[in-house]
Amino acid sequence: MNAPVAHPLLHHWPVMTRDALPLALWSAAEIAAACRGAASHDFQASGVEMDSRDVKPGDVFVALKGEAMDGHRFIDAAFAKGAVAAIVDRPVEYPHVLVSDTTQALHDLAHAARDRAVEAVRIAITGSVGKTGMKEAIFACLDRASRGAAHRSVRSYNNHVGVPLSLARLPARAKFGVFEMGMNHSGEIAPLAAHARPHVALITTIAPAHIENLGSLEAIADEKAQIFTGLVPGGVAIIPADSEWADRMIGHARACGAKIVTFGRAKGADVRLLDAIPAPGGGSLVTADLGDRRICYTIAEPGEHWIVNSLGVMAAVRAAGGDLASAGLALAEMGGLKGRGARHTLSVPGGTALLIDESYNANPASMRATLKALAATPATRRLAVLGAMKELGDFSDAFHRQLAEPIIEAGVTHVILVGPEMGALAEELGKVGSASLGKAPGFAHCEGPAEAIAALGQFGLTQGDAVLVKGSNSVGLGRLVSHFTDKAHSQG
Repeated sequence: MNAPVAHPLLHHWPVMTRDALPLALWSAAEIAAACRGAASHDFQASGVEMDSRDVKPGDVFVALKGEAMDGHRFIDAAFAKGAVAAIVDRPVEYPHVLVSDTTQALHDLAHAARDRAVEAVRIAITGSVGKTGMKEAIFACLDRASRGAAHRSVRSYNNHVGVPLSLARLPARAKFGVFEMGMNHSGEIAPLAAHARPHVALITTIAPAHIENLGSLEAIADEKAQIFTGLVPGGVAIIPADSEWADRMIGHARACGAKIVTFGRAKGADVRLLDAIPAPGGGSLVTADLGDRRICYTIAEPGEHWIVNSLGVMAAVRAAGGDLASAGLALAEMGGLKGRGARHTLSVPGGTALLIDESYNANPASMRATLKALAATPATRRLAVLGAMKELGDFSDAFHRQLAEPIIEAGVTHVILVGPEMGALAEELGKVGSASLGKAPGFAHCEGPAEAIAALGQFGLTQGDAVLVKGSNSVGLGRLVSHFTDKAHSQG
């Protein structure tokens, strides 16, 4: 077998089975060396965790210190859950590695994991919409092709703590690592990219998420494009060709010396949509032009936004040296994520209803995309529970008010609005209802999820209904989803 070449983008790595990956992620000596610390005992750790509530047997617990919380307070809880050791800045009675600063130790461990995984192609993902979904899709594609030798950020671990933690969990013999990166303020993306040093960096799209803090879409595009500053020499920047800010992002990528790949519907996109038709089960059959070849594949996820998302996924898989045929199979099998498109069948009078869980996040672009997907969902009635969109600042009322049109276009018959920011939309729907002689949906405006649960109960769900639940995570609509899905499970 040939030895791995120096540039991973130009090489298809030999297949590695999951069984070949070591069970021990870190030894005490390796952690001590990486973090410039001292180990009290010899141990083998199979994982790394920073939240004592999430510790699993075999984990090393990193006792991080924040402004309001000190992880050292939870040492006992971590070991009660099965931790084998802790990384601490003061001696404790349990096996530990003593360091001067636990946050710096996490960064050091992340960099050590990155540097020792010499065969791993690292892919970084950011964008205003679709980061987690596309991260999971790229991971599924690469994991299938490498037979379990891919790694990715779990949940939405995409900030100044989550990215180093995800890197620290990267197995030494992994073939791929997929890392999500998010931001709320300017200056947050570049440090994350510096941690990961990706070979491939993808921007999903630019939309007015966090515009309260950034001030404009141009500033959002500029901040997202800082992901390219972390690229290794010769790395690939993947950019949405359909974005109004594509040229702006391309300029940033060129300044970083990146190879540029664009994707989308736009003429001239390197990965370009040729055709998409509905597929059985609600997904799409996609035909795309990759320049030197055409590919046809099925995506299980419904909605036009996922058609374009899949092009970005294919661009990333190809840039990383993954197998496109395996990627197509993975996309055909991929289902919705909790809070991000998971679909639940509810038992209701007369039969079943569909609940679409998009409760984890919301901004103007994703609201419009999911309402459009709801419109394409076969249903006798379409209902929506929509939570407030956060971090829109002075633009908040205007962006909420503008949702009236896509709600009506989606054929929504009943809508429940949750949160004070939704007052502007409630007012707009009231005006539309007065002027349209009944074309606007019936609606209720609620303070929080408890009232929304009651309101949806009053509207009632019947055979053939489809209900979309979407809002910013802080609104708490996950409670509503749990209420109705747990109820359906208990009845089943």
